[in-house]
Amino acid sequence: MESIEDVLKKLNNHQYLADEKLATVLYLAYRLPRPLLVEGPAGVGKTELAKVMARVLGAKFIRLQCYEGLDEAKALYEWNYQQQLLKIQYESREEKSWEDIKGDIFTEEFLFKRPILEALTSREPVVLLVDELDKSDSEFESFLLEALSDFQVSIPEIGTVKAQRIPFVVMTSNGTRDFEDALKRRCLHLYINYPDYHMELAIIKLKNPGLAEGLASQLTNFVQKVRELSLKKPPGISETLDWARTMIILGADKLEEDLVKRTLPVLIKYQQDMGKVEKQVPSLLLGS
Repeated sequence: MESIEDVLKKLNNHQYLADEKLATVLYLAYRLPRPLLVEGPAGVGKTELAKVMARVLGAKFIRLQCYEGLDEAKALYEWNYQQQLLKIQYESREEKSWEDIKGDIFTEEFLFKRPILEALTSREPVVLLVDELDKSDSEFESFLLEALSDFQVSIPEIGTVKAQRIPFVVMTSNGTRDFEDALKRRCLHLYINYPDYHMELAIIKLKNPGLAEGLASQLTNFVQKVRELSLKKPPGISETLDWARTMIILGADKLEEDLVKRTLPVLIKYQQDMGKVEKQVPSLLLGS
């Protein structure tokens, strides 16, 4: 990526509409290089951004999905105990000492590489996505510090493993918890919010060229108004795009009250939100 303008052009070529601020942060994360922490509501394109960057850079895409209880073994590596046991049984017949056997079984041959180690040891360019980091706990966050600050990890039986090539790292968060300053210091920060009317309309039209012009405007207006309601989970751009595709499948050319109510499950994900939106459908359609 040669410039900020080049980043914008390449993102657009891969159907990811972005503004200059986003492109600037991506460019700096690539050139410094520094991990990128992307925060924002669910469904605004954080994960998609990492996937698109892999295509832009011609890089291998590796994803680590975070969850409560995630530990080093699942993120970094595990030993193939079954193969190690077979090796021990085979070599014990040759009356080798334990020190000799241990040197034979703690090698890369018996290592299950998990996403982080796979990214660090790859000889080809890599985009590493650490998705929904806020779902993991603070202990895992602390573990990431070594990998992200020096792009290396320690394996007791082998030693320090340094990155063959520095991966482009994207970490995403839906904002369910705060991160320690130590992690934030090592990252560039990007916040992606819900798009405004003009950006969302442009995204809908780009992703759904078969959608009628008037219907695209109606959909965008409706979703923008829905987000102003007090909902547990306002619809993100991913839900908007699913709803637009739904209208194409159903052959709709305009939004009508009955059609909206029947297709709300595509847009709204919680029953408590469904009731609120259903009551407001007539007023939400006014001016759409």
